[in-house]
Amino acid sequence: MQVEVGFGQKLPQDDENLYSTNLTFTGHLPMKTVVPAGSEDLSAARSYHQRLGLFSATILVVANMVGTGIFTTSGFVIQGLGNSWAMLGCWAVGGLFALTGALCYGELGARFPRAGGEYVFLRESFGELPAFLSGWVSLLVGFSAPIAAGSMAFAVYFLAGWPGSQEMGWAWKIQGLPLLTLSPVTLLASGVIVIFSLVHSHSLFLGSRIQNGLTLFKVALIMAFVVLGLGWGQGSLDHFEGVPPLEVFFSGQFATSLVFITFAYSGWNAAAYMGSEISRPTRNIPLALLGGTLLVTVLYLLLNLTFIYGLSAQEMSGVLAVGEKAAVGLFGVRISRIFSGAIALSLLSLVSAMMMTGPRVYQAMAHDGLFFPGISKLQGERATPGNAIRLQAGLALLLVLTASFENLIVFIGFTLALFSLLAVAGLMVLRRRNPAPDLPYQTWGYPFTAILFILGNLWIIVFSIINRPAVSLTGLAAILAGALCYFFFKRRPPRRAP
Repeated sequence: MQVEVGFGQKLPQDDENLYSTNLTFTGHLPMKTVVPAGSEDLSAARSYHQRLGLFSATILVVANMVGTGIFTTSGFVIQGLGNSWAMLGCWAVGGLFALTGALCYGELGARFPRAGGEYVFLRESFGELPAFLSGWVSLLVGFSAPIAAGSMAFAVYFLAGWPGSQEMGWAWKIQGLPLLTLSPVTLLASGVIVIFSLVHSHSLFLGSRIQNGLTLFKVALIMAFVVLGLGWGQGSLDHFEGVPPLEVFFSGQFATSLVFITFAYSGWNAAAYMGSEISRPTRNIPLALLGGTLLVTVLYLLLNLTFIYGLSAQEMSGVLAVGEKAAVGLFGVRISRIFSGAIALSLLSLVSAMMMTGPRVYQAMAHDGLFFPGISKLQGERATPGNAIRLQAGLALLLVLTASFENLIVFIGFTLALFSLLAVAGLMVLRRRNPAPDLPYQTWGYPFTAILFILGNLWIIVFSIINRPAVSLTGLAAILAGALCYFFFKRRPPRRAP
């Protein structure tokens, strides 16, 4: 169905506060550019129906957040801080940053309810180049890398009950640097990526139903682990050491530890990437972001309390599969194997959620002529971005076979902090340039929430460069490579409309 809307007319298929800014609107475009009738993009535009309700959008946020990070990063954090209370404080501060970000992204999502997330926000506030770089980073770091990390964490937990399985394998190294690794962990992780790319290429309906089921299972598992661990586990309150000196919370090590925490909380902005595929987006996107982030923050703090109750700081330090080791300390080896399998299954929810949200960014870039044209095409009557999903899966497979887990996490946290900071700074620019007092949602506590988020992420970025220069410079190199790609796509001749 084609709907033509003039300036100032309300769109009947959207919230009554959303107005058109284009002369012609055909279906639900994930971009502001008018698409000529009969063009190749018209079928794609028609295919974007609002299909996710508030519950599914909130579930998507929870699924994107609760995954690899909470089950793998606490060991690295306590290794750097050396104190359980300092670690809990780090998780609380990370939750506060995520919440302020969600409050700001809620308004951005209400202003621009189109698929693409930060790419759309930065395009509207700072222009094409920062927008393209955010999409480029999303492709490499925001989604492909977490998919790789999540599938690797799944494999580690799943194979925890198989003695020696994680030591098996072959690695190709040059001057001691591993370039390619084939092992049970990397092969199982690769299989997971392939399976979920096929699921989400099939249809949004199938993908969202599997997503909802996996996420509800994951939340139930965490609550069971917390209740049984704190109520009946064989832990000790002695693991909670004395409160550390105040300067620990302002140290460079605390800021660097927040990189791991930022990775664990990443995904709080997931609903903003789906845009017009969420029903009543100007209302439901902010609600999904806020509700999902609050729920996950509470779950994270409870889960870390359980980890500390089951393990001392020395036992937890540097451990990747910290959930599995805490289960052994709390319940013994036999029951811990059940929890390890359940944790492994719950990690699939993260992989699935990233597979769903990421391709919408690359597709929006392709619609604007800033990426390969084939990525903009939707697949069949079910309108899934199949080419974008396959591209993302291929990059995730490459990262599984070539990257180490810890460096992957720092790489993700550093670059995501940079672009989420720019997106919130863009909100402040938009507020001055184009006030929208009639929006159904505006950022609570503005401008203090925005300023706190920006300063917190600046703190993380600066100390990441100081304490992890090699990994941080790799992130900056990836951004520079993105700038070169931007000028390549800009120099290409535009596609001719029929």
